[in-house]
Amino acid sequence: MTKLISGLWASIWIGAMSASAIAQTTPEPFVPRFPGDVPPRSVEPLPPQRQLEERSQPQTDFRIPALQEDYTGALWVGSWIGLTRIDPNTGRILARVGLPNYTIGALAQDKVGRIWVGTAEGLVRVDPRSNEMTAYNFSLPSNRILSLLVDERGYLWVGTDRGLALISPDEGLLMTTVQELPGVSANALTVDDNGQLWVGTLEGLTRIDTASAFVIGRISDIPGNVVQTLTTGPDGKLWVGTPNSLLVINPESREIERSVTVMRGRSVTSVQFAEDSSVWVGTDNGLWKLRAETGAVLGQIPDLPSSRVLSLSPDTGNKLWVGTSQGLAWVSLTTGRVRPHFAFVSEPPGTF
Repeated sequence: MTKLISGLWASIWIGAMSASAIAQTTPEPFVPRFPGDVPPRSVEPLPPQRQLEERSQPQTDFRIPALQEDYTGALWVGSWIGLTRIDPNTGRILARVGLPNYTIGALAQDKVGRIWVGTAEGLVRVDPRSNEMTAYNFSLPSNRILSLLVDERGYLWVGTDRGLALISPDEGLLMTTVQELPGVSANALTVDDNGQLWVGTLEGLTRIDTASAFVIGRISDIPGNVVQTLTTGPDGKLWVGTPNSLLVINPESREIERSVTVMRGRSVTSVQFAEDSSVWVGTDNGLWKLRAETGAVLGQIPDLPSSRVLSLSPDTGNKLWVGTSQGLAWVSLTTGRVRPHFAFVSEPPGTF
């Protein structure tokens, strides 16, 4: 997901509730409404392989689907065993936040520094100054949240396995839902250079006008069909990871400009750009660093807790942080050394 770091240091913190009374119903003051603000009809979009995977999970699951750096430089780690805030320079745990549901799918930071957490049972907001949280009983298309993104105006887009919703973070209000989202499942989100939203779905890419929440374009003829990860590169091109390719797409012409050769036949699960404009690519079988202009391999990272990479946070505490299906690790950007963070792996505790 695109890393969002706010430079704001002053904020208004709204309505945090204790863990014993976490659910709340938000008030309904007058707010502007978008067309079609009723959730879409129920559908069954989950592909058979995803249903099988979820039914067969072990009791304790150390996967790390989401990483989010906040405005202080701390790193939030969203896992299937909870939410944790760490110091990325030392690995020290700063806070553990108890959630109503531990199955975290996505994280995002809003314009005033609050952390929004997408879980398998809905949306939670965390105040990083107090670690207090507020859960929301929004009428989302589904409570299983797969992706989160804050757009240029500060609105929060919530991608679920049955559609897409738009939230006002400051007012804690559901603004609208996108009706009949092509491809149904909003697996991944990014914003292009024109401020428009792109949604990676089970049937390619859908472009959403962020002002009206209308669908304004589609790219459906994508090899692999399912979009698993999505980001916008420094040159404005879309980088799209599918079960068998990594594609570079021009958002204006909607044409595939190239398929990255080394990623052909690989299941691409996470893509993030580094500060030096190189690109980190996580797959179901390894982590790669590529030259964005050519796709040439700059390096491959061994010795991760698992070869299945789920999330990336580059240039955080002078490290690349890697969330895998079996825990968290970091890669030194100066030496290339790989170390697991033992608080997040299923191995005996050790020294960070």
